[in-house]
Amino acid sequence: MGRIVLINVTGEDKPGLTSAITGIMAHYGVEILDVGQAVIHDSLTWGILIRVLGDDEIAPLLKDLLFHLHELGLQVNYRTISPEEYQDWVNQQGKGRYKVTLLTRLMTAEKMSRVAALTASHGLNIENITRLSGRVPFDEKETSSARACIEFSVRGTPSDTTKLKEDFLNLSAELDVDVALQEDSIYRRSRRLVVFDMDSTLIEAEVIDELAVEVGVGEQVAAITEEAMQGNIDFQESFRRRLALLKGLDESALERVAARLVLTEGAERLLKSLKGLGYKTAIVSGGFTWFANVLKEKLGIDYIYANELQIVDGKVTGEVQGDIVDAAKKAELLKDIAAQESIRLEQVIAVGDGANDLKMLAEAGLGIAFRAKPLVRKTARQSISTLGLDAILYLLGWHDRDLDELNA
Repeated sequence: MGRIVLINVTGEDKPGLTSAITGIMAHYGVEILDVGQAVIHDSLTWGILIRVLGDDEIAPLLKDLLFHLHELGLQVNYRTISPEEYQDWVNQQGKGRYKVTLLTRLMTAEKMSRVAALTASHGLNIENITRLSGRVPFDEKETSSARACIEFSVRGTPSDTTKLKEDFLNLSAELDVDVALQEDSIYRRSRRLVVFDMDSTLIEAEVIDELAVEVGVGEQVAAITEEAMQGNIDFQESFRRRLALLKGLDESALERVAARLVLTEGAERLLKSLKGLGYKTAIVSGGFTWFANVLKEKLGIDYIYANELQIVDGKVTGEVQGDIVDAAKKAELLKDIAAQESIRLEQVIAVGDGANDLKMLAEAGLGIAFRAKPLVRKTARQSISTLGLDAILYLLGWHDRDLDELNA
């Protein structure tokens, strides 16, 4: 069976180091069982787990390695791994793999410490830590557009995933962070379709509220909208009540409302990145197709499904054409689009903020409550409240440097 040895090298990173070390090992017929490297600000941590078949080759191998690495100014530690230790390590392959993603405007030691401690308290062991956000300039202060993200690769089986999610939500509220826990499955790395709600998700307003302002019934409609988003009123009922208040609105008001709509932070970067990566995108909204078409042209959306605003003789009638796009319809449309594109539901991402998005979020492999109401944040599997829409790219494991190159 031979001897198993773990070798760790630390010091200043140098080109050709891996080639030099493995080149020496090659002379001794070494088998490589595991290898890893991390570099932070040109400071190297390099580790390798090897098996040497001949016991009489261990001493000369280590002697050659120590001599060469000492010449390079590097520090070396090594130890023999017992057969029992090695087998325990092999057996860990069967344990669950997860990604814990920490999102915030400004990364601090307290935030990282609290998330790591909570992760450990639920039986998950951190194996790797990666910074996905870009490097921060020395003189940069925290701003409303700043973003920071660290991804933890962890192993283990959470003792209670519902409790873990609840604990992460409580910690998020306390520290002004978002924490996502995802199973590190093949589907996490192969998402292909993203379905968005429109109002208060892709844009920073509820269009029906803006139309109501044009009629002079803004407060009445906004109150009904809020009750519906909180889940206190059936969406179809609330929609018909609000739409009836718009009766008589001149068609020209739609242009005025569209002109003042503001895209949500990160929306353009997210959609440009998704398009460049080959994702299909869709708007499935309880709002209106007239405005969804504006976003389709602006952002390059592939599909839109929303309510058809009825206009007769240049005036809004207060009625809707066809079926109302409610919670059940949203979920149905998501599945229809996925089937049309031959995409598994596990490969679908859904993003929304209101109670009428919950069924859609539940159908998707990755359902994200974005700047959502408390009920939606509590119910959805993932939530983002501290950063913009482009933070979704971190949940997919993308690094800022990759996206900067993609969007250059």
